[in-house]
Amino acid sequence: MNMQPKLAGLGALSATLLAGLPALAQEGPILNPTVEQMAGMVDKGDTTWMLISSALVLMMAIPALALFYGGLVRTKNMLSLLMQVFMIVAIGAVMWIAVGYSLAFTSGGPYVGGLSKAMLAGVGTGTFAATFSNNVYIPEYAFVIFQMTFACITPALIIGAFAERIKFWPLMLFCILWSLLAYYPIAHMVWFWAGPDFLSVPEFANDKGLLWGWGALDFAGGTVVHINAGIAGLVGCIVVGKRIGLNKEPMPPHSLTMTMIGASLLWVGWFGFNAGSNLEANGLAALAFLNTFVATAAATLSWVLVEQLRHGRPSLLGAVTGAVAGLVAVTPAAGFASPGGALVLGLIVSPVCFVFVSTVKKRFGYDDSLDVFGVHGIGGILGAIGTGVLADPSLGGQGWFDYTVFPAVPGAYDMTAQVITQIKAVAVTVAWTGFVSLLLFSLIKLVFGLRPSTDDERQGLDQTAHGESAYNM
Repeated sequence: MNMQPKLAGLGALSATLLAGLPALAQEGPILNPTVEQMAGMVDKGDTTWMLISSALVLMMAIPALALFYGGLVRTKNMLSLLMQVFMIVAIGAVMWIAVGYSLAFTSGGPYVGGLSKAMLAGVGTGTFAATFSNNVYIPEYAFVIFQMTFACITPALIIGAFAERIKFWPLMLFCILWSLLAYYPIAHMVWFWAGPDFLSVPEFANDKGLLWGWGALDFAGGTVVHINAGIAGLVGCIVVGKRIGLNKEPMPPHSLTMTMIGASLLWVGWFGFNAGSNLEANGLAALAFLNTFVATAAATLSWVLVEQLRHGRPSLLGAVTGAVAGLVAVTPAAGFASPGGALVLGLIVSPVCFVFVSTVKKRFGYDDSLDVFGVHGIGGILGAIGTGVLADPSLGGQGWFDYTVFPAVPGAYDMTAQVITQIKAVAVTVAWTGFVSLLLFSLIKLVFGLRPSTDDERQGLDQTAHGESAYNM
């Protein structure tokens, strides 16, 4: 679908363009507003929702992801997983302030932004970020914080693919370089645009990322977060190699209790991840919230049913894996699909991911320890492509908005063309992060080494890398 000069709306966004702005209701929207005018377009409810959502997304990384991953490894490596996730979040936050926000969300070109806002230069309590409605803004600091939590959790997702067999400091170096070369550019390509009040202004008409300009739909990070991390995880587990004793020694999860707690916290936190991505506290945020709930529940049920048919009994590990698969798949579609569409997506994603984690992985012989590729990569791809179908208004979806018309109006939806656009966006993400990840893992392996010694790996990374143990009993 030729989306020029039209753009697909990331949030499919509100038909009530001036809700909460009675002073502007009589005059109509203000094209190309000044900063002073933006200040009068900020709603405290939107700002509050964004800050709450940011805290929920941070919870998804620490403690949720740390506990989810930590419970899945052996006792001797539990603390190392906690340490890796905790430190990646800390490093990611520092990098986001230093250069990440600027590279992802400033003008610079279709592939990556510039450094005009490095160290948050020019950002203050009196600057504002656009939402997806004409004449509605949030404080820029709130947007910085929200997007920072995404930048922190995404590289942390990768580490599950090669859990129990990676050196700590080379891993930290990889996460730094990968954020610079993969996460920030893809976030820019998918999510950067001038904002709805500016696209009809000639000087801002082309101020957008590559995939946004194509009209790719990604409500909350199917490409930016899950495909990005899933492909990096697949490359990483292949380059790092298999765990010592794989398929020869028992390697059961040491605490499915911890994993269930982590998965439950992920589910709760994901409401901030998906519904917060609307950037406004309105009906569309409620839709994204509901879709996140129902897709996850459906995916949990379908994974358990597949296990019952395949193995004759359900497992808790299968239930929580299915829940995460549903959360991943609905992420790009959260604000576009109808609740019925989200339910169908959840029912479909678990059987597909089940095949990858139980059959494809064995067939090709890669050791994706915690199924990062099988769940995040495959679930993200299915969700991203499926969004092109589920967003169709004929199926109850939200479609897209033409922001070059002021105020914005719904655009004509072409499902086939949109699915093609979604496939192109997936292909770019896979190719970009695949190349960057292979390059970085290979270089770091050559220069510093990626794996601990055989003796250290057998003893466990808790003691050999950190001199501590998760449990002292």
